[in-house]
Amino acid sequence: MNALEHQLDYPFADGMPAAGTTQEVAPGVYWLRMPLPFALDHINLWLLRDEIDGQKGWTIVDCGIASGEIKANWETVFDTALEGLPVLRVIVTHCHPDHLGLANWLCEGGDKKRWNVRLWITLGEYMLGRVMAAGDGSNAGGEGAARHFARHGLRDEASLDKLRNRKSYYADLVPAVPGQYRRLRDGDALSIGARTWRVVTGFGHSPEHCALHAEADGVLISGDMVLPRISTNVSVFDIEPEGNPLALYLESLGRYETMAADTLVLPSHGKPFRGLHTRIGQLRDHHAARLAEVRAACADKPCSAADIVPIMFRRALDIHQMTFAMGEALAHLHLLWLQGELTRVQGEDGVIRFRA
Repeated sequence: MNALEHQLDYPFADGMPAAGTTQEVAPGVYWLRMPLPFALDHINLWLLRDEIDGQKGWTIVDCGIASGEIKANWETVFDTALEGLPVLRVIVTHCHPDHLGLANWLCEGGDKKRWNVRLWITLGEYMLGRVMAAGDGSNAGGEGAARHFARHGLRDEASLDKLRNRKSYYADLVPAVPGQYRRLRDGDALSIGARTWRVVTGFGHSPEHCALHAEADGVLISGDMVLPRISTNVSVFDIEPEGNPLALYLESLGRYETMAADTLVLPSHGKPFRGLHTRIGQLRDHHAARLAEVRAACADKPCSAADIVPIMFRRALDIHQMTFAMGEALAHLHLLWLQGELTRVQGEDGVIRFRA
């Protein structure tokens, strides 16, 4: 653990479910942990006891990427953990591949077609997921992503070629999105089993992220909006090149500050924890420190996003990590630009730079 983690309470210590198993973290709420082939090597998924129209069963929250290993783990869960009951619905917090990737497969009942149920998701996440799964590139790859990052100072041709060749990156991880869905909106109250969950939308990390808050029980399924060990990625991508996602994200954090301080937070990455207010304070401090670094750099000389990356990320980055690092550097530059602290100019070399 790092120093900031010591300020949080981890009620399950280092215990976590093995692949293909579940661990109960609250009455009727089960934790699953699936592997990811990235530096961020896992995702937490959730299985909730449910009953709809008199039919007992389960609700799944988030899915994992499309991979044979994750499918096999899910099949083990279906065979051993569901007590012979069906899945009744699949809820997805947002459209990123590790959350939406297997949604269609899960809604159709896995390899054995055990059931056919509805995907529940917000409109913003559903639509962007459908667009990217259609194969028109993505935030993390394709010709548009390469042009976007080149405009912001990424001029290494080898890196740009890798980006261009990642056009199918999203579609490979999310091969299909259900053709129909049930819309979730901020403030909706979902009855899942004996518990009521309120939909809390958040912005900045994705278009219309859905967290689930069971206030009476003090439980929050936070998705990627509040994570215990790492900061949520907040990036400017080609699809919204003048966006201000960091302002949206910091504003969205206020929605969680009104929740009880002892709320049990169930994040998509890391371990379940208590200390929600403490963690939000840490996240605000983190971004304030990064903004101070960006101000200082742009006061010294005009800086592109590529110039800011080694200031904010002091380690070697592969091309997958670089897309998010560039996007996040740009998010910090845009917040300062759009609130009038920086000006934006495009040089004769075509690179956009920001200066005080």
